[in-house]
Amino acid sequence: MLFVEPTFLFLFLPLLLWAYWCAPVGMRNLLLTIASLFCYAAGQPHHLLLMVCSILFNYLAGLAVGSGTPTAKKWWMILAVVGNLGVLVAFKYTGFLVENLNVLTATLGLDPLTVPRVGLPVGISFFTFQAMSYVIDVYRGRVEPQRRVLDLALYISFFPQLIAGPIVRYTDVARQLISRRLTGRLFESGVRRFIIGLAKKMILANAVAGPSDQIFALPADELTTPIAWLGIVCYSLQIYFDFSGYSDMAIGLGRMFGFRFPENFRFPYAASSVTDFWRRWHISLSSWFRDYLYIPLGGNRGSVLRTYCNLFIVFVLCGLWHGASWLFIAWGMWHGGLLVLERLGLSSLLNRTWRPVRHGYTLLAVMGGWVLFRIATGPTMRPEPMLFAGQYFTTLCGFGAVDSVRSLPEFFTSYTLCVLPVAMLCAVPISVCHVVAQLSRMTQSELRRRSSWRNAVQFGSNAGLLAALAWSVMLMSADLYNPFIYFQF
Repeated sequence: MLFVEPTFLFLFLPLLLWAYWCAPVGMRNLLLTIASLFCYAAGQPHHLLLMVCSILFNYLAGLAVGSGTPTAKKWWMILAVVGNLGVLVAFKYTGFLVENLNVLTATLGLDPLTVPRVGLPVGISFFTFQAMSYVIDVYRGRVEPQRRVLDLALYISFFPQLIAGPIVRYTDVARQLISRRLTGRLFESGVRRFIIGLAKKMILANAVAGPSDQIFALPADELTTPIAWLGIVCYSLQIYFDFSGYSDMAIGLGRMFGFRFPENFRFPYAASSVTDFWRRWHISLSSWFRDYLYIPLGGNRGSVLRTYCNLFIVFVLCGLWHGASWLFIAWGMWHGGLLVLERLGLSSLLNRTWRPVRHGYTLLAVMGGWVLFRIATGPTMRPEPMLFAGQYFTTLCGFGAVDSVRSLPEFFTSYTLCVLPVAMLCAVPISVCHVVAQLSRMTQSELRRRSSWRNAVQFGSNAGLLAALAWSVMLMSADLYNPFIYFQF
């Protein structure tokens, strides 16, 4: 059940909030667990058993890792990691592995292998990584094993961050699972954050999704350079507002139930390098790979060459985490290679240049990666996606079709023309929302005596949020095009 469905917004969420406020404190975790499992089963009831098995497996693994000799703890931890990764590989990568093996068998003259197609469980990459981090942190002694299976079930299956993150560490919410205090101020901030995320998704992301999908569906011989640039600009805005919008809604929903989730985005398109970009984009995933893969591989503690190899390996696997496709691997290699180049000296060179130049380099580098990412996540895969990616890159460089029947204006509607500049403005820290937030903080700290300023800012903020909510609900009710990029991960 997605957050932008009317059933969720007008039925499921209000009923759950009412039940949560009415329920005794000791029953609230049980209520949220049942609601989370119901929310998961509403979309894929046949995968509910997988979720329950994952909870029980990691619960027992955590207990085993938390007791016994050091050697036994290590082997139980390895078993838990292998088990979680085994499930992820079985559901997400089996088809990809068999497809590539069949290329080899064809050259050897052997019959191709066949495997039954199994639907990908929603959010499997997210809840699998959360479960693994719990077991690994128990092994490292950072947290005690959870002895109440209900609390661990809530941690793994909690519906706000189950589908699209952020990836919440058990260490971040261990105390909140046992005891949390829901105040009116926290609830209010959660509602505000949810509305902001909903507006990002419905108003901004969906508006630029249409031109992006239309352009990336064109044959290569119909792509002109301006059309190709419009397509990748629209997609760059779409994926940011789509994913950060869902993260905002997840953080807001968590606050409505007394949980405080970590931030997942900090204006990534304002970054001045690719390294800086990854400190701002999908923070929960990049920090997960840093703490559970990069550092265990040796991090930057070995030789320079070993450090670069570790960095490259991490980003190749980061690309593979997003999907079973060579294009995702290429996307990971793209970012891993850029990060290595920056460490080799490009970063020092960038630091001596004008900031707009650094910003322009970062946007071009990130958008180049998004070309690979977008082709890999298209509604229908092209017969030769790598070839199309190369053609798209050459078109961006000015070698596009000259006599194409397509023209730039046909991909614009009046609505898109209005929303596109707003989306560009809201993607950087100088956005209206950010300015209002800064003014709100300023009035609270520096202008306490000037209540008229504070009241005016508060009134404007509330009016803007109500207008954004009404607009989002109107778009939702119209049942317009409403894709969700990270649904497949």
